[in-house]
Amino acid sequence: MLSLPNLLTLSRILAVPILLFLLWPGAREDMRHQPLPLDYAFAFALYCLMGITDYFDGYVARARGTVSRLGIFLDPIADKIMIAAVILLLVFTRDVDGWHVIAALIILLREIIVSGLREFLATLQVSMPVTRLAKWKTACQLVAFGALILAGALPMWPWVKTVGLASLWGAAVLTLITGWDYLRVGLKHMD
Repeated sequence: MLSLPNLLTLSRILAVPILLFLLWPGAREDMRHQPLPLDYAFAFALYCLMGITDYFDGYVARARGTVSRLGIFLDPIADKIMIAAVILLLVFTRDVDGWHVIAALIILLREIIVSGLREFLATLQVSMPVTRLAKWKTACQLVAFGALILAGALPMWPWVKTVGLASLWGAAVLTLITGWDYLRVGLKHMD
């Protein structure tokens, strides 16, 4: 249970409240309405660290032959918690606003639907492997969220937010495509 890959996954889950604290408006005693650039900078560093642990927990588990049931269970949960928390925070802080909220909702809803579909198919002992396009979707999503957090730290560079929002829409399009692919596979097993 306390293998390095599991500890990395758990650290990702435990980092979410810290990320919340850094980006939550009014979390400090002065009750300011928007996080400061330094808060965003620390949040960006933490977000990058969380992304690195996401890569290395699986890599280390496979390399050491220590893939565990707990790790298989916790890793996707840690991913969903991180994604959902970041989406909600970015919308709440209005770093993602207007029509861009639709892209964020598409990503969030797909995560929920695919998780439920995977759980349903697991009861039928049907696995749904991650596709190459889904990996590209995840990469685009990680870049989008990272750029949007970084944009708060670098308000003097508006192009960073533009990159984040463009990547968010790219991730949303890939989300729709991969979500449909997974749903199509799942529908074959629903009678």
